[in-house]
Amino acid sequence: MKREECRRIEQELHRVATGQLVVLRHSVQQRGPILLTDQFSARTEGRGRVEAYSVLPGIDASYMTILAPQIDFHHAATRSVLELFYCRSGRVGWNMQGGSAIYLGAGDLAIHGAAYCADSAMMLPLGYAEGIAVALDLPVLEENCPAVLQETGIDFQQMERNFCEREPRTVSACPQLDRIFMPLFLAKPDRRGAYLQLKVQELLLYLMELDPEPKAATQYYSQQTERVKEIHRQMTRHLERRYTIEELSKQYLINTSTLKEVFKAVYGLPIARYMKEYRVREAMRMLRETDDAIFEIAGRLGYETQGKFSEAFKQVAQMLPSEYRRLYREQGRKNP
Repeated sequence: MKREECRRIEQELHRVATGQLVVLRHSVQQRGPILLTDQFSARTEGRGRVEAYSVLPGIDASYMTILAPQIDFHHAATRSVLELFYCRSGRVGWNMQGGSAIYLGAGDLAIHGAAYCADSAMMLPLGYAEGIAVALDLPVLEENCPAVLQETGIDFQQMERNFCEREPRTVSACPQLDRIFMPLFLAKPDRRGAYLQLKVQELLLYLMELDPEPKAATQYYSQQTERVKEIHRQMTRHLERRYTIEELSKQYLINTSTLKEVFKAVYGLPIARYMKEYRVREAMRMLRETDDAIFEIAGRLGYETQGKFSEAFKQVAQMLPSEYRRLYREQGRKNP
């Protein structure tokens, strides 16, 4: 499934040059600039597209489609601006001001003040992500509260205290978030503006009811996440070797339980399952791009026998390596 998501994003961005982040601006309602549409800059070695909408006075929303390991962002550290990011696919994370780090999987939501990520890197552990970023300028919203919300008792100053002045937090995937955000992805492009105007108001109501003090926050120290990424680089650069949790724990001076917990938070899977799928994806590439014998590929990927490799490959790809290679080449002959 993740490979299919990545290929879909590759197709969507096939006209975007490497190193480029294309920003397309749309205006639903005329007003002055706030955070996302006019006041940020970004740099990446990958590629991406941002479709930014000025939705209502005090509200910007951006559809983000990214194919990169990381994007470096800069924007104003406005303390009264609340930022939210809903992750539709892939994984995203940030090292926030103060040394904390948060990571999102599909369906998760991040909530934090703009001051926490004014100069930050959006990290994409799987190499891709898509989602919607929303910026709420709370003082502007207080002055221009949408008519439909004026009788709800919404308190923007309290919202600022609850979310901008507190540590960044996440909300795990749930039906409520799906109901708010998924229609925004399903809407036709010419109707996105109308949907955004409706859904951001629903989002404000959701935030008003959200407990500002969650029982469990999915935060980690940025030093821990950076160390886990070093471990990931070592394991993926030396696929012929099988590292044990204990070996990596001693090498990088990190507790074994912390290593397992933070790795899953960053990459979305336990270490063993992640590396198994990673090896199979690399095997798929070798089967497509080389004529190397299957037993040679198995050895380079750390499998003692071709039989064990074929068994692992079938568990992930639902077919044997020989079947995968044959199918790929048959498709190539049909579509030269």
